[in-house]
Amino acid sequence: QVQLVESGGGLVQPGGSLRLSCAASGIIFSINNMGWYRQAPGKARELVATITRGGSTNYADSVKGRFTISRDNAKNTVYLQMNSLKPDDTAVYYCNLDTRPYIRPYWGQGTQVTVSS
Repeated sequence: QVQLVESGGGLVQPGGSLRLSCAASGIIFSINNMGWYRQAPGKARELVATITRGGSTNYADSVKGRFTISRDNAKNTVYLQMNSLKPDDTAVYYCNLDTRPYIRPYWGQGTQVTVSS
């Protein structure tokens, strides 16, 4: 059974930093793309950042220059370093991955990030 376990969320003041981690287990096939999405109250889930197995990255315009996505293929883990956090970054953050061959997207349970003074 595939499991994605996120950690690292919490409460931080504006301008602060957090580092999210997501460790995947139970994966039979090779992990292809990994990513982070977020959902704020009353809003749709949106892409934050993605990273391919080879390390190519993609970011939402709203987080470019502030967030960095990375991964450790040996540990089946993806990270999201979030700097210069703003109140608008407040949301539940979900990690996501797919495999090669593609079966379906897999999602974590989410971790709450709250940016407030």
